[in-house]
Amino acid sequence: MAEVRLAIIGGSGLYSMDGLRVLERREVDTPFGAPSAPILLGELQGRQVAFLARHGLGHSLAPSEVNYRANIFALKTLGVERIISVSACGSLRKDYAPGSVVIPDQVFDFTRERPRSFFGRGLVAHVGVADPFCPDLSTTLTDGLTAAGGTVHAGGTFITIEGPRFSTRAESNAFRAWGMSIIGMTTCPEAFLAREAEMCYAVMAHVTDYDVWHLSEQPVTVEMVMRTLRGNTQLAQAAIAEVLARLPDQRSCSCGHALKDAILTSRDSIPPETLTKLAPLVQRYLP
Repeated sequence: MAEVRLAIIGGSGLYSMDGLRVLERREVDTPFGAPSAPILLGELQGRQVAFLARHGLGHSLAPSEVNYRANIFALKTLGVERIISVSACGSLRKDYAPGSVVIPDQVFDFTRERPRSFFGRGLVAHVGVADPFCPDLSTTLTDGLTAAGGTVHAGGTFITIEGPRFSTRAESNAFRAWGMSIIGMTTCPEAFLAREAEMCYAVMAHVTDYDVWHLSEQPVTVEMVMRTLRGNTQLAQAAIAEVLARLPDQRSCSCGHALKDAILTSRDSIPPETLTKLAPLVQRYLP
């Protein structure tokens, strides 16, 4: 089939896409290991798309066990240029109520144990992530959710914690004091790796709970998260259909050349094995 330009990474509660006509299940090998699950390639609303279950088949991978580098690298090798991430999150703001959806414009990485970059081992690159989410794709996603009937909040800071446990009340209140808007466990390093791979990346964050700071609400539980996600699954799928109808074929953002001025290592100093390993990312700059 033709190269796929758009991928959906499904998080908790979204392990498949209704309406996706699967044409191929692709097992992709990468220099960073295997992706979380076989990548489903097919057609949705007449467009070629890829779907990847972030937590594996049957939700078998904890947030820190997800091979984020393999997932993003595999999608890159398939020709993907844009990624829509579907994630569950807790709200750290009273006005971001459970059942609503947030399209964040900032992220705060509070993880500790995850590889955050494709680069190293003789090839140094410093990629800019001042604005970590693609503004064009985020706007299109906001419009798609609105058209699908969702309650949408455009903007906010998404703090990513290590997990898999939920926060203590002290942590939750500290995050609120820092100005965080929503909290989850998977957006970092996924967003940073997508930028290194010169892919547009936006998050559809479904608010499932008020974390544990809200004393008049029950503390977050898995049952609470899944109950809300089950109600929002149809909304997520309808919104993605709306996005596909609105998405232009060509990108006009700066995501597609994020590495242009980021590579510091001279071509002659890069170990051949590293250059071969990262060729899908860097070959246009280091032929």
